[in-house]
Amino acid sequence: MDAKPAGPSPSPGDQPQRKSLDDRQKMTELERIRHSCAHVLATAILKLWPDAQFAAGPPVENGFYYDVEMAHRVSPEDFPKIEAEMKAVIKANQTFEKVVVSRDQALADAQHGRLAALAERSAPSKFKLDIVQHIPENEPISYFKNGDFIDLCAGPHVMRTGNIGAFKLTHVASAYYKNDERNPQLQRIYGTAFKNKTEMDAYFTMVEEAKRRDHRKIGQEMGIFTIDTEFVGPGLALWLPKGGAITEELEKLAKETEFLAGYVRVKTPHIAREKLYLTSGHLPILYKDSMYPPMELHESKEDAASAAPAQRYYLRGMNCPHHHRIFAAEPRSYRDLPLRLAEYGTCYRYEQSGELFGLMRVRCLNMNDAHIYCSPEQFAAEFNGVNEMYLKYFKIFGIEKYVMRFSTHDPARLTGDNAKFLNEPELWKQTEDMVRDTLKNSGINYVEVPNEAAFYGPKIDVQVWSVIGREFTLATNQVDFGVPKRFGLTYRDRDNTEKTPLCIHRAPLGTHERFIGFLIEHYAGNFPLWLAPDQVRILTIGDDESLVAYGKKILDELRANFVRADADFGTDKINGKILRAEEAKVHTMFVIGPRDKDANQVSLRLHGKGNQGAKPAPEAIANILAAIRERRP
Repeated sequence: MDAKPAGPSPSPGDQPQRKSLDDRQKMTELERIRHSCAHVLATAILKLWPDAQFAAGPPVENGFYYDVEMAHRVSPEDFPKIEAEMKAVIKANQTFEKVVVSRDQALADAQHGRLAALAERSAPSKFKLDIVQHIPENEPISYFKNGDFIDLCAGPHVMRTGNIGAFKLTHVASAYYKNDERNPQLQRIYGTAFKNKTEMDAYFTMVEEAKRRDHRKIGQEMGIFTIDTEFVGPGLALWLPKGGAITEELEKLAKETEFLAGYVRVKTPHIAREKLYLTSGHLPILYKDSMYPPMELHESKEDAASAAPAQRYYLRGMNCPHHHRIFAAEPRSYRDLPLRLAEYGTCYRYEQSGELFGLMRVRCLNMNDAHIYCSPEQFAAEFNGVNEMYLKYFKIFGIEKYVMRFSTHDPARLTGDNAKFLNEPELWKQTEDMVRDTLKNSGINYVEVPNEAAFYGPKIDVQVWSVIGREFTLATNQVDFGVPKRFGLTYRDRDNTEKTPLCIHRAPLGTHERFIGFLIEHYAGNFPLWLAPDQVRILTIGDDESLVAYGKKILDELRANFVRADADFGTDKINGKILRAEEAKVHTMFVIGPRDKDANQVSLRLHGKGNQGAKPAPEAIANILAAIRERRP
């Protein structure tokens, strides 16, 4: 799989690609509100600091920002007076007026400091001047005016400033102009806006809950993972025993599910020769910046002593080329298809340090990967089978809201210096139609997004929402018609001709890193029994020898059935033992006292839910084993 994880702000993810005019017109009502609020922010800043120079001010996922350069360093202490000026602009109910101008007019206005300004100024509008100079020759140029403020902008906006509902400035960060460290560093002022205060209050409630559920915080408190930047390196997660237990459970789930679905498991090395990635097309350009630098090695002492060039080896950034070579290792017939090769493969991506973020964006990732080689006639059933697997997992993990983002290619970017996709127009149309039809026929909730496909075929990004409404990109599902051909992969069809298979790349559970990060926040660390690092703890009321022996008997039976169980047989009072178990988020507690021992029972407690009453010990153990086996929520 080639999909790259999403990162936090501020990052290149907050530096949107320049949108076409058609794309801009597709802005939602909320995006228009936020875009308009960015202009109101700029208007307010100019009233307070007239020397401000503005660059870009787009809507983004959770609000908007405007990049500004000025002598004053904005801090949260400035937000009240900026917001007061913004409220005045909104109360004035100024019209957003679009004005189409010539390129010469735009250049002249920028030279006179009139763009992103309230009036002409002695200093040019230097960032707007640069932007005008990079607008394609055939693209119309327009301004948007509200009151005295004029900005270079293609829109769209709401009708009037009074149409902006509730808003709030949130934070300030630093960002290089055009995300290039060779350019000036600007102040990026963030805010958000909503249709009304009720929606905004709900959003900030969710933000506060998200902070409480932050996987970095909970992961450290629970001892799930650590990142040792000094000795191991940034973005390289170390799974502690509790994290190891979670990864083992996820792999077990995947292996069982894939076995029943007809997958076969393979294992491949973590490195390969440069030739593998040159053949796949990941090198020399497309993924070079995302891969670790090569190791240059001589295969023998004789080679090293001679003038023979060194062999280049790369840490693998993706598993698919290795799987293609497994397909190529044996002659294939139509009878072998579909061939479903699965592997929890470890990949290495050299993400920029500023993009790293807990488990969500890392440099070493363990991927629930598989590649399905099939004929065109088998494609719909196989692709639908993958989607059904996603739905099964959603049910297991209590994911109720999701959407599939179906990413297609841009026909204008098949050739030339701006090429982004394999130049196979007929195959693009064929495979995109196949994916679209399969999604429609299966009734799966999806949206179509142009110009975001993988370089070798259309893809689906799976967006899910946690229980508190926070959105995550979980996994991808990709169709590949190009790379199998580059590797010369073929199978002999019924008519005895050699044909190239289609390849479906899929990773329903994504990577351990991103998926466990999501699950920590989704469950707030309160995992269901089957997934909990600490499943059962036995707590004795006192340390009487016969009571401890009874507790050990129960413990031995649980562990003989591979339950992650431990015991607290110390002399502490029972309330202290319960408190420690609650703090450790132990899912189930068996409290046993003399009466429990005499009745061969346990007093059952559940984390966060308290006392559940006494149960016969055999029944309590049987319920634990059934809940784990059935992966109950």
